[in-house]
Order: sequence, then C-alpha cells, then structure tokens
Amino acid sequence: MNLLNDLLFDYTLRNVALGSALLGIVSGVLGCFAVLRRQGLLGDALAHAALPGIAIAYLLTGSKAPLVLLLGAAIAGWLGTLLLLRIVRDTPLSEDAALGIVLSTFFGFGIVLLTFISKRNDAHQAGLDKFLFGQAATLVQDHVITMAVLGGAALLIVAVFYKEFKLLTFDIDFAASLGFPTQWLSIALTSLIVIAVVIGLQTVGVVLMAAMLVGPAVAARQWTNRLAVMIGLAALFGALAGLSGALISVSDSHLPTGPMIILSLTVIVLVSLFFGSARGLAWDWLRRARQRRTLRSAS
Repeated sequence: MNLLNDLLFDYTLRNVALGSALLGIVSGVLGCFAVLRRQGLLGDALAHAALPGIAIAYLLTGSKAPLVLLLGAAIAGWLGTLLLLRIVRDTPLSEDAALGIVLSTFFGFGIVLLTFISKRNDAHQAGLDKFLFGQAATLVQDHVITMAVLGGAALLIVAVFYKEFKLLTFDIDFAASLGFPTQWLSIALTSLIVIAVVIGLQTVGVVLMAAMLVGPAVAARQWTNRLAVMIGLAALFGALAGLSGALISVSDSHLPTGPMIILSLTVIVLVSLFFGSARGLAWDWLRRARQRRTLRSAS
C-alpha cells in the first residue's frame, strides 16, 4: 500500500515511473519492426548518432530545455539514418558494417563535443553527460509530457500506416511491385525509431537504449506469430519492464533506474525464451520428448 501511495502522490517517483513506462511502450512497438526487419542493432547506432546532436543543440542555444536537446538528438539521429541508408544502397558494404561505421563515428564526435563543452568552465553545462548512461531520477513533469507527445505521435503514425509498414517488413519486393514507395516508407519507419531512441536517452542513456528496442520485441515474438499480437505484447512487456525497474530503483537499495529497467527486461526476455507459447524452449523440449516417446512406442 505504501508503494502504491508513493506511486500516486510522490512527484519524483510518479514522473520516473510514467516516463519509464512510456518509453517501454513506444520502444516496444517500434522495436517489433526493427527486430522483424533484422535491424536489431539499428537502435544502438541511432542512439550513439544522437549524442552529437545533443551537444550541438546546447552549443547553439545554451539551453538544456528538454525539447531543445531532444530536437538536436532527433536531427542528428535522422541524419545518421540517412547516411546509413545511403551507405548500404551506394556502397558494397554490408548493413552491419555500415551500422558500425555510423555508430562509432557519430559517438566519437559526440564524446569530443562533450569534452569540449566540459572544458569551457560553463557551470550551466553540468548534466549533459547523463545522456550517456541515463538518469531517470531527473525526469520532471515537462520531460514526461514531451515523451508522451512525441511517443504518442509516433504510435499514431504506426496505427495510420500499419498495413504499409507490415507489408514493408515482411515482403519489401512485393510492396514495391504494388507501387508502394518502399524507400520513403523505410525512411519513415526508421525516423519513428529515431523518435523512440530520442525519448529514451534521458531515461536509459545512449549505451542501454538498444536493449529497450530489442528486448520487448524479442520477448513478444516467443508468444505469438501474429504481428498485431506481437506489438501489443511488446508494448506490455516494455511498460512492465519500465515500471518495475523504476519501482525497484527507488526502493531502499537506491539502485540506478536505467540499468534496473534493462535487468527487469532481461528477466522478461528469459522467461519468454523458455516458456513462450509459440517458440519457448521448454515447449520445444516437451514436443521433442513426446515425439521420441511416440517413435519408441511405434518401433
């Protein structure tokens, strides 16, 4: 009961829990498309690509307002997306090699910019480095509202273009033969993933954001073979991981929120891998054991 009262009436805990749950829902939904398109590392690359955007936004404006920094991160992540798609399309490099190039280059540039800012003796810059590992405890109501607006807009676009994104995910050649602008749809879908990455930077940080995109989708995939159900389960698992990680982190142990969210998500993934009704290892073992007994009895 005390925990429920704290969740309802404690300002900090309420913001952290809501922000973490929102992040889990948005990243869970959009992560389904990334995982099914075999672009699981895309979130990692985009999270690292967003870092210099945060630094440049601060250098240009001198403001640490959430919307300003997130806008800078979104622009940098989107440019990284375009660069990634261009490298894959116009060079002989494979997608994983292109991901590595974009990730390391943008991240290195971001670290250089953060180091430059830290040496300017500007006391106002304190806290920019929290985007590396996240600092969910600093979430305030304005941050949560910004996350809700951006995340809600992304989910609305997914709902409107659900059929197109579904076709793009499972059969891009067929989508192209029907006249769909597959290149623009791919850019749009990746841009939505950029939004999911951007709203998660303050909560779990650059380093851990990829897990928030991949984990809920991987867990949901073990329970169903239908995309709509997978998306719903991924949103549920993401919200559950965000909420449970936030609640555990503010307990007496005072653990960091971002890592606790990822650890909670890891538990959900492991349970799903073993007991998922569609692909769970436990059910697979039972089916194989049943088949062996049937073969023995038949012989």
